[in-house]
Amino acid sequence: MPLQDDLRLPLTEGDLERRRFLGLLGSGALGIAAVGTGITTVQYLEPNVYFEQDTRTVVGKPEEVAAGTVLVLLRKKIYVVRNDVGFYALSSVCTHLGCMTRYEAERHGFFCPCHGSQYTLDGKVRVGPAPKPLPRVQITVERGLLVVDSSKLVAPDAVLRVS
Repeated sequence: MPLQDDLRLPLTEGDLERRRFLGLLGSGALGIAAVGTGITTVQYLEPNVYFEQDTRTVVGKPEEVAAGTVLVLLRKKIYVVRNDVGFYALSSVCTHLGCMTRYEAERHGFFCPCHGSQYTLDGKVRVGPAPKPLPRVQITVERGLLVVDSSKLVAPDAVLRVS
């Protein structure tokens, strides 16, 4: 029995309909791929730059801050404290779950309103559930001004002595 060439046989209406459908399906898939490639190409050509917020904050002149003062920098999430020895800066983010603490002068400390953690003025845990003290961040004097860098942690007992 000789083999027959299926391509030379006459096509039925069902075969033609199926071929049209598969042709449309293939064209649609190619069109979607082309649009996706175009979008990706345009995104690649645009600059993709992430501008981070500056972590350095100028606080002011050291001589303008009296001993026993706590400066609250809400937007930078920092406390700047001046005691009899000098200056230090603390993060205002609670070490328990990352809530924002608040300074309460009448209670001489920092408090987390969400979960009840309490900290002393030097950042040590007075009442839990906070597992560790508020971290100290770097504070320096540059050109006669106090500058806090919240991206740099320092030792828990670090104090900037200013004469």
